[in-house]
Amino acid sequence: MEPVPVPVPVPVPVPVPADDVGALRRFNRYFTRRIGVLDDHYLGQDRPLGEARLLFEIGNGASLRELRGRLGLDAGYLSRMVRALEAQGLVRVSVHAGDTRLRLAELTPAGRTEVEEQNRRADQLAEGLLGGLDERQRGDLTAAVAVAERLLRLAGITVEVVDGASRDARDCLAGYAADIDERFPEGFDPGALVRPDEVSGDSGAFLVAYEEGQPVGCGALRGLEPGVGEIRHVWVRPAARRLGLARRILTGLEREALTRGYDVVRLDTHAVLTEAQTMYRACGYREIPRYDDNVYAAHWFEKRLNPRGT
Repeated sequence: MEPVPVPVPVPVPVPVPADDVGALRRFNRYFTRRIGVLDDHYLGQDRPLGEARLLFEIGNGASLRELRGRLGLDAGYLSRMVRALEAQGLVRVSVHAGDTRLRLAELTPAGRTEVEEQNRRADQLAEGLLGGLDERQRGDLTAAVAVAERLLRLAGITVEVVDGASRDARDCLAGYAADIDERFPEGFDPGALVRPDEVSGDSGAFLVAYEEGQPVGCGALRGLEPGVGEIRHVWVRPAARRLGLARRILTGLEREALTRGYDVVRLDTHAVLTEAQTMYRACGYREIPRYDDNVYAAHWFEKRLNPRGT
């Protein structure tokens, strides 16, 4: 006799311990002081960190909309900084030729010269910090910084429920379809994607993950039968992979399933998506017999949900 599956608890947010909060704040205070960002003359140049960073981000040109999302700045504050840099002859602002609603910022020759000097001084500062460590210690620090960056990126990503017909939802699905079309030996027909009405409102949910205002991942939930939901199209853009984001999206879909009265969720996956199979098993999914006629599926999974494992 096959064993009865035990409901797997769906992780719920828990308060962050005060010691963890204090440790991060303590590091922030030390690091900002150590690299000199508290000085109005960052890196010894005649401007504060905010303006210096904005010059760096403009780089080869960027729209003000893009800069707002990338830096998380208020539109008015960003405009004031851009005007100040423009008045100093470091930045030039123009209207996008194909979209008059977009304003583009680019560096002038003087701006490029300043950024080059900024980069030279920043490299010099970093070399000075690393120079006090031996090779093993530098390796340890570099690895620790990589872990911190990965986790801070993940912490900064939000996962939101959006309408299945929204632009972000459809853009993510288009990215998903193009991605797996390259990976599947037989290709992929976009006609197999979920319909907006299946994953919106009472019928289901569509989640989009946002990093700095840009959609970087998605996942869908739709009803399959009474008490059973189906998870579809869990996907993360290549630039946001290896952060643990797919698991967060999966957990979010499971929570949405619980709010809709589903105590079981199912999903299927292609034979070549071995990393997805590994993740599903690690997240409490067990393999089951075929439950659908999806021509792209080779493995079928199910998970019984329980909010707290009680």
